[in-house]
This record gives sequence, C-alpha cells and structure tokens, in this order.
Amino acid sequence: MYAKTVWLDHVTDKPGLYVINDNHDGTWTITPAGKVMQQGTPQDQAHFNNIENGVWDIYAAFGMMFNTVRQQGWQLNETVATIDNSWQIASGSVDLTNARTYPCNNSKKSVSLGKNMGSTSYLVMTELVKSDGPVGDIEVSEKLVNGFKLAYNGSAKSATIKYIAIGGTLK
Repeated sequence: MYAKTVWLDHVTDKPGLYVINDNHDGTWTITPAGKVMQQGTPQDQAHFNNIENGVWDIYAAFGMMFNTVRQQGWQLNETVATIDNSWQIASGSVDLTNARTYPCNNSKKSVSLGKNMGSTSYLVMTELVKSDGPVGDIEVSEKLVNGFKLAYNGSAKSATIKYIAIGGTLK
C-alpha cells in the first residue's frame, strides 16, 4: 500500500537570503539566513523512491483492471456500459492517419464517447491494434465529459487504436 508523503516547504523568516562565510581554504560556506520556521521535507532517495513505488503500484493495478475488463468482455461488445450506476465504461476503436513526414504528425482525431462520463477524471486505456509503421506514444488529450482527442507521435501513416474509457463517481 502506498504511504503518502505530506511534503512541507522549507520556510525561514528571511526567505531567499543567505549567509556566505569564507573558510580561508579557498572554499566558501553558503547557508540560508534567518530562523527556520518550518523544516522542509527532505528531497532524498527514500522519498523519491516512495513516489516511484507508488507509480508502479498504480501501473500494475490498472494493468490488472484492464485485463479484468477484457476478460469480462466489457470493452468489445458494448459501446457504453454502466457499472453500479456510477462507473461508466465506453469503448471502441479509432483509425488514425498521418499525412505528414516524420517528425511532423497530424494524426490527432476527436473521439466521441456517446455518453456523458460525469466528469473529465475518467481513465482512457489504449491498445495498438495495427499500424503500418512505428507509432511512438499514443496520446490522449483535451478530455471533455463526452469525448477526447487521440493521436500518436510516431512516423506511421496509419494506425488503429482500441480504447476503453472508465470513470465516474464512487458511491
């Protein structure tokens, strides 16, 4: 389980000011001036690795959720489904085309979900179905409650992307 870090700013009564001392050996010591009003959270290996572990946990959990959704058949046969009257699922596939020469790309396309997801906080999971070249990253952007834009940033001239949008409000 992820242990959330409550990050604190380092606050002194003289912010942005420093005391410089000559060590008389060719080096100088620079220390923040003033009295510490609030000790900041250390920016160290333990804290940053905690974030990395949390990101990995989420990645793994969504992967398992994605597989469950597939195994239940929710994504292929239904355009829009509702789970427990709160979670919305919308799925489909989109054919994207790129008429420009790499590194330029104009594959961005609007995708209508066919239903109001309730907010823009839904998750969009994508899967490359086929392409005629390197697709690069698949990008989801400009989310609205009833749709989003989908693109890829690689050099392929065309690609078919399957998507599943999952979201809603927990009861």
